[in-house]
Amino acid sequence: MAFGITRAELDAWKAAVSRGEIAYITHYWLDPRFAGVRTVTKVGCADLPRLREWCVANGLNPRYIHNRPPYPHFDLIGPKQTEILRRENLIDQLERFKLEG
Repeated sequence: MAFGITRAELDAWKAAVSRGEIAYITHYWLDPRFAGVRTVTKVGCADLPRLREWCVANGLNPRYIHNRPPYPHFDLIGPKQTEILRRENLIDQLERFKLEG
């Protein structure tokens, strides 16, 4: 279940993904399979070859892309999530969701 984002933020992410851009959205998330994880960053792109290339460039296995048209995405959690958000200069998401200690 996703929470902590607005409809406008979600709509902007969906629009960017649909345009074939690499788009990031972080939200609070609870999943019993991942104890202690409270956020996820969805990295989306409707251009699947581009999303696969993004995964490889970031040391991630593209096999784990959630190919869910029209918004394919890769879920980032844990240390890799903060590493990539920092590298992409998405400081607002790091601060908002208190991802840096």
